[in-house]
Amino acid sequence: MWFTGCHGFEYYRHGTLSLYAALDTRTGKVHGKTAARHTSVEFVAFLREIVSIRPAKQDIHIILDNLSAHKTKLVESFLDDHPNVHLHFTPTYSSWLNQVEIWFSRVERDVISPGVSSVSDLARKLKRYISAYSAHAKPFQWKYSDPSRHIGNVLFATGH
Repeated sequence: MWFTGCHGFEYYRHGTLSLYAALDTRTGKVHGKTAARHTSVEFVAFLREIVSIRPAKQDIHIILDNLSAHKTKLVESFLDDHPNVHLHFTPTYSSWLNQVEIWFSRVERDVISPGVSSVSDLARKLKRYISAYSAHAKPFQWKYSDPSRHIGNVLFATGH
């Protein structure tokens, strides 16, 4: 299962950059790509990269948000050409457990907060961070530390 996300970063007088990230929940590894914009063209290019790094014909399930760039004719065409890729959309305006958002918060803390001097500096730092992170990746693990707050058997489901 892959969680994907795109996060736009904006800096005072430095411009903007979008980061696409796909988190493999089984391994914890992240595949990332930067782009100047977040459009369906860039999104499909990112999907092509994900397909290229997975074994041929393996089913790929991707959970993502309801951004309009994820629901265009170009994306539909890509899905028609890649029947092993399945997109699952989170419910609009819902609170959900999103592992890639946890990863984005780490990017904010580890890459953004220390400072970035330009868009090219940001792109370089993001690529280096993703590579280092994935080299030592582990799946996210949760556990309750307070048994009195245990909520029992719960199934978290996303999509429509």
